[in-house]
Amino acid sequence: MVTFEQFVFLFRRNMGLQRETATSMASTIQVGSVFMREWLGMPQLPGPETESAFGEWRLVEGHDPFALDRKIHVAGWNFFFMAAEVKVLFFGSLGTVGIQNALKRILAKVKQQHFNGLEVTEIVARRFLGVPYVTVSAHSRHMQQSCNLDGLEARRNIHYDAAWARG
Repeated sequence: MVTFEQFVFLFRRNMGLQRETATSMASTIQVGSVFMREWLGMPQLPGPETESAFGEWRLVEGHDPFALDRKIHVAGWNFFFMAAEVKVLFFGSLGTVGIQNALKRILAKVKQQHFNGLEVTEIVARRFLGVPYVTVSAHSRHMQQSCNLDGLEARRNIHYDAAWARG
């Protein structure tokens, strides 16, 4: 629970960071956007284009999550949806810079789980005592061939192998 003093402190600290510097990637982020981490052995699916997003993470363009899931299943792979929701809140109005920063924070939170996908499930702008804030929610996704979800150690090894191959 956040006290009113903490809320005001965070609001004042973050208000200066809300300048708009639009990029093409940020303008396409919306509910249903899927990010995939590049890794060795990732199947080349027909159709979905990807765009560089955050480091090794790429934004899958032009597909809703259900259509992407169907394409992955047709290719003989599975696309798991993790039930645990990750939320990030930022103060200010709904804008591209804020959403990008929120997604970077979400990706940092889920990094230690070593899943290779992330789906944005909610972007909500609200006000508290007249102060605007935005909540961004996402769920981890994981693509693999096996129908049983790999354990953390196996996912970690795949991630480290991909990082080693990239140099």
